[in-house]
Amino acid sequence: MASSHFKRGAAASLVALAAITAASGAAAQAWPAAKPIRLIVNFPAGGSPDIIARAVAGPLSQALGQTVVVDNRSGAGGIVGSDAAAKSAPDGYTFLLSSGSAMSIVPHITPKLPFDPNKDLVPVAAGARLELFLVSRAELPFTNYADFVKHVKANPGRLSYGSPGNGTSPHIAGEMLKSQAGLFSVHIPYRGSGAALQDMLAGNIDYAFDPGIAFQHIKSGKLRLLAMGSAKRSHLYPDTPTLAELGLTGFDTGTTHGFWAPAGTPPAIVERLNREINRALTLQPVVDAIRALGADPTPMSAADFGQLIQSDSRRYMAIIKERKISQD
Repeated sequence: MASSHFKRGAAASLVALAAITAASGAAAQAWPAAKPIRLIVNFPAGGSPDIIARAVAGPLSQALGQTVVVDNRSGAGGIVGSDAAAKSAPDGYTFLLSSGSAMSIVPHITPKLPFDPNKDLVPVAAGARLELFLVSRAELPFTNYADFVKHVKANPGRLSYGSPGNGTSPHIAGEMLKSQAGLFSVHIPYRGSGAALQDMLAGNIDYAFDPGIAFQHIKSGKLRLLAMGSAKRSHLYPDTPTLAELGLTGFDTGTTHGFWAPAGTPPAIVERLNREINRALTLQPVVDAIRALGADPTPMSAADFGQLIQSDSRRYMAIIKERKISQD
């Protein structure tokens, strides 16, 4: 009798699972209907998350047959935009393009997030692995990293560096540099890397870890590239050494910008969007836009993207605890 009940229960479970799978598949086939898809970007226009979002939005619109509208929701190191996406209806019409730092760093320095990044959002696809470039104002009296360090040490507290906000990877990179190189400078947080860049060009801050939007100013001579904050040299600047090569052991501040969906979004829609984003990342205009940031497109499965973010999160959690970095 017990065996009979077990078999009937197992059969019922299989039927239920099949029904859920069929419903998810039907939702994906019907999706998207005649309705725009909103892609929330949790940083302002002009920053690397926005550039990647807009590069992918065009081919994604063509592939899906519906307009993909980029909606910049900046603030609090990416929390504002991430929260808006997490609280959106999981119907396949709202997604998030988040910086890697908002997912792998911010949760470790924010006492109480308004959402749970591990429960309220699900990974969809990676966009690009971002590396950081240590740049400074060109009029400052140094031309290389060694002289930069000497100058900052000779002027403790007089130089400032900017970041896209507290808890972003450029902020953490700046604190790592200060700690490992023995520097004392002032952190100035902005609402996005574009704003930090403009203030550096205006002479209001002295240096920054740039996520790849300052290259034209390096080329024009307005800014000076001193070193790479990643584990490897950039394909754009193969002669520029990494900070690890310059003596800062294990210095790596790479993060992956990527796409997320509100929890509860039908798995078949997530899988479809993953395929379309991965396809878009192979298109030459998208590749060119990403590589212009000094980054690399990173097509992968949703599961692999989730594991990569978790790996980055563990690495940054260790750094944050070791350096006692807070949101303030």
